[in-house]
Amino acid sequence: MSIEVNNESGVVVDEAEFAALARFVLDAMHLHPLTDLSVVMVTVDVMTELHVQWMDEPGPTDVLSFPMDELRPGRDGEPTPPGLLGDVVLCPEVAARQAREAGHSTTEELLLLTTHGILHLLGYDHAEPAEEKEMFALQRTLLLTFLAGR
Repeated sequence: MSIEVNNESGVVVDEAEFAALARFVLDAMHLHPLTDLSVVMVTVDVMTELHVQWMDEPGPTDVLSFPMDELRPGRDGEPTPPGLLGDVVLCPEVAARQAREAGHSTTEELLLLTTHGILHLLGYDHAEPAEEKEMFALQRTLLLTFLAGR
């Protein structure tokens, strides 16, 4: 499994922790060991540009996901075929603001957003109430299980 974490944001983060989380999520979702994923942390200015360019919405956002091979979760004993999952782009400055409002650390918010972004790459969405319930429950379970094991 190739997981690349690039921090271009200027905010200090433990890149190894984000790679470990991504590996945990990909394993839990039964992705092939030869799956590639990129996690990039960017500045507010870069995130604003991406948000406008790709979502046609103003201002920065916390996380964007850019799927590549449209991989979907596998099953126990039946992983997905190998491929390029895609890119998760995070904005630590937006995450820090959200973390303060939620009453937890910026790292916890960024880990949550990383999990959220990976689930989007795997086809999960939260546009409809039932989809939101499923995605957010899975997101919570994955993150809490990861955090309990570290």
